[in-house]
Amino acid sequence: MEFKDLEIFQMVAEKGTISGAARELSYVQSNVTARIQKLEVELNTPLFNRHNRGMTLTPEGKKLLVYSEKILSLTNEMKKVIQSREEPAGKLEIGTVETVIQLPYILSAYNKKYQDVDLSLFSGVTEKLQADVLNHKLDGAFVTATELHPDLVAHDVFKEELVLISDTKETSLEQLKNEPFLCFSEGCGYRARLERWYKDQNVKPQKVMEFGTLETILSSVTVGLGVTFVPRSAVTHLEEKGLIQCHTLPQKYSKINTIFIRRSNAYLTSTIEKFIETIEDFNGKAI
Repeated sequence: MEFKDLEIFQMVAEKGTISGAARELSYVQSNVTARIQKLEVELNTPLFNRHNRGMTLTPEGKKLLVYSEKILSLTNEMKKVIQSREEPAGKLEIGTVETVIQLPYILSAYNKKYQDVDLSLFSGVTEKLQADVLNHKLDGAFVTATELHPDLVAHDVFKEELVLISDTKETSLEQLKNEPFLCFSEGCGYRARLERWYKDQNVKPQKVMEFGTLETILSSVTVGLGVTFVPRSAVTHLEEKGLIQCHTLPQKYSKINTIFIRRSNAYLTSTIEKFIETIEDFNGKAI
């Protein structure tokens, strides 16, 4: 069994089809098929159920997926430890919620200083990003401060004020409770805060509409589709242009911290160490 076999196996499990895995890995389909068949022969068990819609893991395949993820994450960490050197280099995969306004400045400062680092950025909601860091899919992530898993450590980035925003129509806060709530998917820290406010007000939103990007949410608010809850810094430009109204909620709902998380037991390479130093350089600065 080779590491490459496990990588291919994981990709087929993720994509659900041989063709999808082949495209992602830039392999020919016959090569992917042959590798999966070879793995099944070596382990003497079928790993996938084949059907018209694609492929799903068998119970044995699900067991292998757990072990393959552990093996490959340890392999990647081993490479980082062995190849670690004083000057940051190699891959750095970072996750972030969509409203970290200082992030472009942090990334730009880091990228200019450490040009041998191949930096990749992935967006998501806090809950999903935490899981990806825990499962070694990301080296670290910018998330909303919440109760952390014991295997994670946090570095402060900055404090934010969340505001409820609506279009420019003259509306009271009481009336806004009945407007559609535009938000990210479950697991978003901002969504959780506003839902807590609704609950404490004994209000159930008449409609909750989920979106994939902050840009779409903000555009929808400006045309009167509904309201949302976001950091004030993310919408200052819209407020200054007269496109939205900001409504302040009590501190227990509106004060929030953005943090950078990483695994506590992961080897601290110079690549991630210098990234954390760059974050700390911006901590508390006004941009």
